[in-house]
Amino acid sequence: MKKIITYFIIALFTTVTVSCGSSSKSKAVISKSTSTKAKQKQNPENKKIKSIVSYAKSFGGTRYKYGGTTKKGMDCSGLVYTSFKKENIILPRTSRTMATQGKPISLKKVKVGDLLFFKTNKRKNVISHVGLVVETKGVIKFIHASTSKGVIISSLDEKYWNKAFTSVRRML
Repeated sequence: MKKIITYFIIALFTTVTVSCGSSSKSKAVISKSTSTKAKQKQNPENKKIKSIVSYAKSFGGTRYKYGGTTKKGMDCSGLVYTSFKKENIILPRTSRTMATQGKPISLKKVKVGDLLFFKTNKRKNVISHVGLVVETKGVIKFIHASTSKGVIISSLDEKYWNKAFTSVRRML
């Protein structure tokens, strides 16, 4: 009789333990999934960054114009200034002053929406160009207004841009 009771207790214990373990695993998966969704909803910057990048891309092919901020003509800081302004984020108007804003970031931590700064005039040795990061998978790509080609997307792997690169800053 003691054997039967012992087997019954073991069977009952095993059933309770297995069902509790299964239940807690399910809860863990559900809470992890809910937690990820909550984080995405809590980060409105992601939506703003997508909007800023999308708006900047809408100027693709626009000719270069010093001081320009419209589809009739655009310069590099005008493109960035106008794109951020669409989301009510007001940045300074020049690339040199933009480079003093936001938070400095290591190139290893660059994200879409960050700003890349360049020194393209070696005689003056000051920041003279800015680009908006639009892709970080594989190579870093940025949109900017080139004096020769207008608003285009370039890669930081291109020799000219790589050599002129100075820093990255995060505005959001």
